[in-house]
Amino acid sequence: MDTEDTEELLLPRSRMANERLHAMIPGGAHTYAKGDDQYPENLAPVISHGRGAHVWDIDGNCYVEYGSGLRSVSLGHAHPRVLEAVRRELDRGSNFVRPSIVEVEAAERFLATVPTAEMVKFAKNGSDVTTAAVRLARAVTGRPRVAICGDHPFFSVDDWFIGTTPMSAGVPAATTELTVAFPYGDLAATEELLTRYQDEVACLILEPAGHTEPPPGYLAGLRKLADRHGCVLIFDEMITGFRWSEAGAQGLYGVVPDLSTFGKALGNGFAVSALAGRRDLMEWGGLRHSGDRVFLLSTTHGAETHSLAAAMAVQTTYVEEGITARLHALGERLAAGVREAAAGMGVGDHIVVRGRASNLVFATLDENRQPSQQYRTLFLRRLLAGGVLAPSFVVSSALGDADIDRTVDVVAQACAVYRKALDAADPTPWLAGRPVKPVFRRLA
Repeated sequence: MDTEDTEELLLPRSRMANERLHAMIPGGAHTYAKGDDQYPENLAPVISHGRGAHVWDIDGNCYVEYGSGLRSVSLGHAHPRVLEAVRRELDRGSNFVRPSIVEVEAAERFLATVPTAEMVKFAKNGSDVTTAAVRLARAVTGRPRVAICGDHPFFSVDDWFIGTTPMSAGVPAATTELTVAFPYGDLAATEELLTRYQDEVACLILEPAGHTEPPPGYLAGLRKLADRHGCVLIFDEMITGFRWSEAGAQGLYGVVPDLSTFGKALGNGFAVSALAGRRDLMEWGGLRHSGDRVFLLSTTHGAETHSLAAAMAVQTTYVEEGITARLHALGERLAAGVREAAAGMGVGDHIVVRGRASNLVFATLDENRQPSQQYRTLFLRRLLAGGVLAPSFVVSSALGDADIDRTVDVVAQACAVYRKALDAADPTPWLAGRPVKPVFRRLA
């Protein structure tokens, strides 16, 4: 290996901070996907601050950042329009013993942005609202089973989903047995599942789109299946919300779910999520129906005024500034550049960019074109050394053309090293430590 291959990014302060984090916080982070096991050994920067599309670690290094806040910061860090709205509410108080008028305004704004929904209730994170949707579906249908799309990686931290993952410790088997899975894009297999568990499935829950576009007619077909079998159709729009269109995937593809859940981009980093849907279903969690009451959502901080103000500012910015279109344009420029750089270095079949332009991810494949955590480690090391923090290539609208060009240059340098590892049929000499690990695994 030459000197270029072994150039190191030194993070002494981040390494010490990571030790402090692990000493007090299980996993060393408050989200498993942010854990230092997701990064090359000794190369997990601890962040000091961010502005726009850039973040600085506590060692003083600046990075172009992708996937900001696990896709939640889509306008860039410290966005002035959002901060102005937040600061205005902070001066007026954030939480009261009765609803604030901001809750009315935020609900009106959300339902105007997502007109396929008739009512909305806010919470703080995605798991709150997906679990509320599942509970509501079970109450309305009187059925016990939940059908999840098995091709989508995450729905909730709650038992009904976590029990289906390799990290199922602590979840009773009886709970897990009530969750069944269907494959994305396969209506026949889904109908077979619904027939096998006739009158037992309360809901179908899925991300309406992911790394591939829905097959023609698929979402409409799923809508018909849910109606025919009497189950609730739930769209998890945590990622597709705003990135596909201001009204989410349901607004883009024109298929209306019974319930849908939003979060992430909704607050541009501030904690806010939403459960939205049909009035006749949502009212089961209210005070204006005659049936058994459903404990839908009841959160002390679900209606903090500053978070709702952030959400309103985000929605206004998206609509007035055409943010979704900008995200797609930036993503297309980035994807084209990365693919060209990879092809130019002879690794176009091994570093593969996938997904909608506004939500790009990359796969790192080995000599046999199989997914490889070792090659991912090599790739991430070279990106970090070049000042690019990219667990994915998910863009924010704060990126500029210069950021994209710089990223592509760094990718090209990483691809040159990747080619050498492929030629050697062994990436180990370029890893300098253990490989990165998948989030969901049975053992630490």
